[in-house]
Amino acid sequence: MLFSGRDIWRNGAFAYSGLLIAPRGFEEDGFMLKLLMAGGLYRYYAGTLAQDIIAAEWSVQVMPGFRIKRGNTEMKFFFGPEWQTHRLWPDDTGNRQRGYNAGLRMVGELWYERTPTTLIVGDASFSSIATSHSARLGYGWRVADQIFSEGFYTGPEVQYFGSDGYRQWRFGIHITSLKADAIEWSAAGGIARDSDGRSSPYVRLNMALKIMD
Repeated sequence: MLFSGRDIWRNGAFAYSGLLIAPRGFEEDGFMLKLLMAGGLYRYYAGTLAQDIIAAEWSVQVMPGFRIKRGNTEMKFFFGPEWQTHRLWPDDTGNRQRGYNAGLRMVGELWYERTPTTLIVGDASFSSIATSHSARLGYGWRVADQIFSEGFYTGPEVQYFGSDGYRQWRFGIHITSLKADAIEWSAAGGIARDSDGRSSPYVRLNMALKIMD
């Protein structure tokens, strides 16, 4: 499965692409391998320098994992090495993420169809690099069955990002599992606010293409 996404808000714009491999297929329990490459630009306020810092980030993740499905609940777990590069203008020597870093990342994903028309979806991630971490939880109702063959889920979501010296919270509305031909789309939008006291709308767009069943 190929996947790709974009995430934009006032102080950052990121893009990622990757490949998810499941030797036993995506409907069976078992081993999976996730390969992900990401990059983007972001801005933050450095208190030690009393000014804004502009940064560019690139990262690569290679994470073996496994899938477990029990009834209407599907869980995925991944763990593996991660490499990050951060370039800062001007340089911020107090930022632990500056330059090249290698570490380990752990990821968990949840898909729970509580009823035939409702969904709970979530994910959490933790990296040893600057203790960066994130979590997201969303609730959705299936709608638009009359327009799309399987409809899609929509509802509220809350999301959190953190690392040494920085926090960001998001509250918005998501669209999940909108299928168009061989591509499955998801999107979200809402309001983001960070520990620098800055707020703005955010937009996220993701797509996945299953290249083999």
